[in-house]
Amino acid sequence: MATPFLRPTLTATVFMLCLPRVLMAEPPAKGDLWQVITKMSMAGMPIEMPAQTAQYCAAKEWTKPPAGDNPRQRCTRSDYHMAGGKATWTESCVSPAMTGRGEITRLGADVYTGTIQYSSAQGNMTIKLNGRKIGECDNPR
Repeated sequence: MATPFLRPTLTATVFMLCLPRVLMAEPPAKGDLWQVITKMSMAGMPIEMPAQTAQYCAAKEWTKPPAGDNPRQRCTRSDYHMAGGKATWTESCVSPAMTGRGEITRLGADVYTGTIQYSSAQGNMTIKLNGRKIGECDNPR
């Protein structure tokens, strides 16, 4: 028979051992916040498009392209490969209909450059990417 002093300790120990794993899980991992400058060019376009700057929260370890998704274009990314500091992938977009191939080269832990080459009925388009890590973020995509 447990003494009155041991009873609360025993109860607390059993309670801690039986807590659901969800309550004891580690907080979600932080991601890396990237500032990305994109510059689009299209053969035969009479004017130069201005550069666009955006921020994206990417996983610290890339398992997919870190570039942002545009829901209006409805693009599917596939064939993602990471070898050394170089990431490659293919894209297929619905609106406008086009296919593409992306490539990013990491220049250290905090900087990358890259391009995405698209082909469509309207012509070929190139998007140049320049990214730099500017901090941490929650909810990496």
